[in-house]
Amino acid sequence: MENRRKFIKKLGIITGSLPFVGGISTAYGAELLPEKEVYVSLSIKGKVVSKGKGIKNVVVTDGRTLVKTDKQGSFTIESGNDVEFVYISLPAGYEITQLDNGSANYFKRIDKVKKEQFFTFDLQPLKESDKEHHFLLLADPQIQDEYEAEQLVNTATPDFIATIQELKQKNSNVFGIGCGDLVFDHLELFESYNTSVKKMEIPFFQVIGNHDMDLGNRSDATTAFTFKNQYGPTYYSFNRGEVHYVVLDDVFFIGVDKQYIGYVNEQQLAWLEKDLSFVTPGTTVIVSLHIPTYTGDVARYPKNNHMGGTVNNRVHLYQLLAPYKAHIMSGHTHFNDNMMLNENLYEHCHGTVCGAWWSGPICFDGTPSGYGVYSVKGSEVSWYYKSLGQDKTHQFRVYTEGENKEYSDAWSVNVWNWDVNWQVRWYEDGELKGDMIRVTTLDPLSIQLHKGAKLPERRTWVEPHLTDHMFVFRPNKQTQNILVEVVDRFGNKYTQKFKK
Repeated sequence: MENRRKFIKKLGIITGSLPFVGGISTAYGAELLPEKEVYVSLSIKGKVVSKGKGIKNVVVTDGRTLVKTDKQGSFTIESGNDVEFVYISLPAGYEITQLDNGSANYFKRIDKVKKEQFFTFDLQPLKESDKEHHFLLLADPQIQDEYEAEQLVNTATPDFIATIQELKQKNSNVFGIGCGDLVFDHLELFESYNTSVKKMEIPFFQVIGNHDMDLGNRSDATTAFTFKNQYGPTYYSFNRGEVHYVVLDDVFFIGVDKQYIGYVNEQQLAWLEKDLSFVTPGTTVIVSLHIPTYTGDVARYPKNNHMGGTVNNRVHLYQLLAPYKAHIMSGHTHFNDNMMLNENLYEHCHGTVCGAWWSGPICFDGTPSGYGVYSVKGSEVSWYYKSLGQDKTHQFRVYTEGENKEYSDAWSVNVWNWDVNWQVRWYEDGELKGDMIRVTTLDPLSIQLHKGAKLPERRTWVEPHLTDHMFVFRPNKQTQNILVEVVDRFGNKYTQKFKK
């Protein structure tokens, strides 16, 4: 207990030891409203080189203007003191270097006073082709206190490391994406999150979430000060092998309390339109953002306001992605939801590292606490959901007759990473009986762990959440042996046997 008091005192969580202005801790970077600045134009020049030689056709940006390097690797951007960074869309075939905090290093901070500036990006070629590569997608680690920080660093991180080591046996090119809500409002805990990242020894690209922002200011424009000081730009792109990756900031703070909506502002859309103009149509493009563009929750809870749970101007993002084979990676919701929005656009809304806010082993839809694991070969992407503390074959949970009260005469199966190209079926005494019926219902374990004003003890406001990746079947009363079989879209087969 004494150690806990020292930890909290150090963070200023309960002691009030940090200076606060308008409810925001200035010690951890909340941006106070600046004095009125006069716009000054800046000339940003530089080179992108490797082993002393310039690299041509590398896209360089200040977040507004995008240019490509010439044959000598040189670039010029006519910029201004209203931007913060100059950064590259890291080309395929080169190493991803890391900042001291473990995150990817692809940017330089602009001096807002110096009218002419020169930057050099020195890249090292990879020792192994990145046409095959892998990445982990961590949604919502969302740590809020010492206990949760310890859970992330000492319980979840060893699981990440074991997966990384397995992936590296196939190919050394492994990186991570932190898909937002890295912390839960206590921005000083970025340091604990960084500890987890550094232990993994792979570069991470970070996405800003609604709980990673300096809230309490007057507009969205001033909410990313601390995040940027840690990780750099909130929107950017990079390339691995044949795949183009994009990160966007889709959390728009509306200037009232902690309220926000899902929205991609015009500056980002204009930037993305130009960024994608350098990408050949038909290329695989992977976009990571925090708030999903769309989820099945709109249908499951049609009376709810979904402005904070989906991207409200998503149709314009979809239009920009239309020429490509696109995947959208998101988190935010604390449930798992895969949606094929059209034949060339797939959204992966991930279950969370923290589950239902570090209150137990599952999210409130029954998805285990976990993360996405992705493998890329050429332009093809494959994936699975890795449950914390479980083998990677742990892909569903079975409830026998009577456990699901809504379907009390049936068996229920929660297949959390399901999409329309999966098969979920059962056998009775060795005979295939057919596909199960997909239903929308509550997960029985979530009811047990979360339902009621006093559960779960750590987060009493968590309640079970409807899911439509639940399946039911009704076996014959005389059946002696039941086998549940789940086949994912890649042909991987998962089974579990039961004796009645």
